[in-house]
Amino acid sequence: MTAGEIKNNILVIKLGALGDFIQALGPMAAIRRAHANDRITLLTTKPYEEFARNCGYFDDIWLDNRPGALDAPGWLSLRKKLTEGGFKRVYDLQNNDRTSIYFKLFRKKNRPEWVGAVKGASHRNASPDRSKGHAFEGHVQTLALAGIKDIEIDDLNWIKADISEFNLPQPYILFVPGSSPQHPHKRWSPENYASIAALLSKKEIRCVLLGTSAESAVTRKIKTLCPGVIDLTGQTSLFQIAALARDALGAVGNDTGPMHLIAATGCPSLALFSGSSNKVKHAPRGQNVFILQEDGLENLEVKTVYMALRDLFSLPSLQLERKTG
Repeated sequence: MTAGEIKNNILVIKLGALGDFIQALGPMAAIRRAHANDRITLLTTKPYEEFARNCGYFDDIWLDNRPGALDAPGWLSLRKKLTEGGFKRVYDLQNNDRTSIYFKLFRKKNRPEWVGAVKGASHRNASPDRSKGHAFEGHVQTLALAGIKDIEIDDLNWIKADISEFNLPQPYILFVPGSSPQHPHKRWSPENYASIAALLSKKEIRCVLLGTSAESAVTRKIKTLCPGVIDLTGQTSLFQIAALARDALGAVGNDTGPMHLIAATGCPSLALFSGSSNKVKHAPRGQNVFILQEDGLENLEVKTVYMALRDLFSLPSLQLERKTG
């Protein structure tokens, strides 16, 4: 594009949730490369604003207030904003009923090119395989329709955070023993996590507990059973979790958003899945990820998890150095 030429306006839509947003960052980076000289706006929600502003893939961030069904002023305001955006193309990385409505907010005569799954899209991914597998593969399939390829998981190397305040001893392993309150069946028991921590302590590996205040009952129980663990519950930002992961020997945790963040950094990660989760569709992605799954996590034995950790982190020969490559 020559100097002074008007850039195209491009819109990317990704509203959440945390794991899904992490999986979409690689596709977002690919969109940025494909539209290096264009102006790209992201439509997202408040929890992901910091990611969006710091990744460097967007020129503008719009926060979606997600108007309800009866919120006529909210819908009119959103329609006005979208239509006045002058978008040449929209990349729908959300692909749900809500973004199908957003597609219809554009009048047909001035509707931008639309890359997504909605009926009527100019670059429509109607393949049933899109939603059968992992969201990341679905994005890869969809973006290929617009000529965008060479998409990888974003390793989040742009995330910078100070973790010196924690003064953690090396080597350490991150524990993510919680989950959202509405999914307690996704939690391996705190007693089992404490048993793993005790085994690791015999190899002089410290265990660091991560979680929100809503998960404090779980982490407090682990700390009570194994006082040697380091409890950072409620003390870390998401960016600090990524920084902690880069310095960690590895991580073990349940099927929950922070494990997607940790795995993406390249930190060796063991994720524990119950039968209520589809590991094909929802597993964390990264350079070194292993999944253990049982229909009921109460049936997942401590020995099984420890053996998986031992193999993942090369514990038998005490090769505790993080491999770089």
